[in-house]
Amino acid sequence: MKLNKIYSAILLSTLPLSAVQAAGLDRSGQSISAFLQPGNYAEAGISVLDPEVQGKDNAGNKVSDMAEDYYFPTAAIKIQATDKISLGLLYDQPFGADSQYAPESNAFATVNTNTGVLEGTSVEVKTNSITALIGYQPNENWNVYAGPVYQSVKAKVSLRGTAYRGPQVLGGYDIDLKESEAYGWLAGFAYSIPEIALKAAVTYRSEIKHELDTTETFGFGTDGALYIPGLTGTLLGKPVIPTYHKAEITTPQSVNIDLQSGIAKNTLAFANIRWVHWDQFAVKPAYLSQLTGALTGKQQNLVDYSDDQWSANVGLGRKFNNKWSGSASVGYDSGAGNPVTTLGPTEGYWNVGLGGQYSPAENYFIQAGVKYFWLGDATAQTGGNPVGEFEDNYAMGYGLKIGYRF
Repeated sequence: MKLNKIYSAILLSTLPLSAVQAAGLDRSGQSISAFLQPGNYAEAGISVLDPEVQGKDNAGNKVSDMAEDYYFPTAAIKIQATDKISLGLLYDQPFGADSQYAPESNAFATVNTNTGVLEGTSVEVKTNSITALIGYQPNENWNVYAGPVYQSVKAKVSLRGTAYRGPQVLGGYDIDLKESEAYGWLAGFAYSIPEIALKAAVTYRSEIKHELDTTETFGFGTDGALYIPGLTGTLLGKPVIPTYHKAEITTPQSVNIDLQSGIAKNTLAFANIRWVHWDQFAVKPAYLSQLTGALTGKQQNLVDYSDDQWSANVGLGRKFNNKWSGSASVGYDSGAGNPVTTLGPTEGYWNVGLGGQYSPAENYFIQAGVKYFWLGDATAQTGGNPVGEFEDNYAMGYGLKIGYRF
């Protein structure tokens, strides 16, 4: 079975979609597939995720959809500088979260006593990443690559409601983590046999440590003041202590394994496997930890996860003619442990996807695709205490990509 380079250049998936509040904060999947394309290549894409995540609080009250729609772009360029040296630049938004609880359940909503407005718990996490790569190909089969990774992170979180012990404790808590920039690295290798469209790649990404200028506010309690020994000023009530400090966040290390092989004329099988080291990830704001430690004897993290993430995507790609090809895939994500944070109350998923590619000419194409996600049921907790159940949820994902060979 001999496949030419056009066949072997069929991309593995039409959707750069990874997770929907499923395992940690994973979003893009951090693919480097564009860098492994033959010759000179550039692409730009966008993915949109529309999750539906609802449940019930401990009192049985309905909690409406708290997961916001979001989109994330990707872009890449790869240059084959010589027969043995390739250069690449990749952009993505690897991690993120966007949630907003409706102000309907007292468990996740509180009246702001300063404004009189009923507010729901919310979270917004944004990241950007640029990866520079250099690859060395000693022959047509092997490719060894590495490079630095730039990453920025920022976040805002507001906790509201009785799930956080009401406004006199954490139900009026806000944290603003200003944008931080930091660097990590990537390294990997790929093996290919172009004649049969065989390609295997293993890529490691390092953890990246950030220090963020942070403001914690223990909002609108007016029923007196709570003091923590060793801290100056009033923590709750008025006035609120100065709470400006540095917070440390380490985005996790990961390993991606990408496989493909021709299995029949014009037909590819592919698989992508990903591991992310979430079980050592935690956001530990200084004053939040000290307050919860003083109240309960156990310091509470804002976000943490108990397990690592394992995910896999397998499928088939088929070239119908010189202009049209398509793919079908099935995906699984383990999640990062259950119970989970209230800021993302799902545990993993299963998905199915369909995609199509139209190539008006040999040197460029347009891809589009859709995925349906069955999101895993989860128990939401805060401070180690269950506060809600989220079941039978789902999401839709849509993707569009344009690729150009030059």
